[in-house]
Amino acid sequence: MRMPSARAMRRILNVWPPFLFAGIRVLEISDDWRRARIVLKRHWYNRNFVGTHFGGSLFAMTDPFWMVMTLYRLGGGYVVWDKAAAIEFVEATRAPVYAEFLLDDATIDELRAATADGAKCLRWFETEVRTADGQVVARVRKQVYVRRKRAD
Repeated sequence: MRMPSARAMRRILNVWPPFLFAGIRVLEISDDWRRARIVLKRHWYNRNFVGTHFGGSLFAMTDPFWMVMTLYRLGGGYVVWDKAAAIEFVEATRAPVYAEFLLDDATIDELRAATADGAKCLRWFETEVRTADGQVVARVRKQVYVRRKRAD
């Protein structure tokens, strides 16, 4: 199966119902899958009881990126899945919020080395959700499962 380009993936995610109906927009996915930037603007349909960002939307805006970026960076010879997640709500806001994902070569090299013998690797990634002026709104941790595909 041919995987979509970064540009195509951005377009797909921007009309994907869980993002579209939560007000989540993918601003950028770099062509090399090293960087992604997401925004969530507060609307009447994605605010909570007290008028700030709904926590589920804050989590959803971070959900697929570590897994998808890792999968693309490693290539087709690997199985990559989300395994676990946690979110810490730090401060409520009504302002637009952003999440940025940076996946460096050292992390990819670490994953390749850890799975070279066919073993699985569980790797935690962290993302802060911030306002434009840098105020931390939430901290999200995602655990990604990685192993080499087995020969059939």
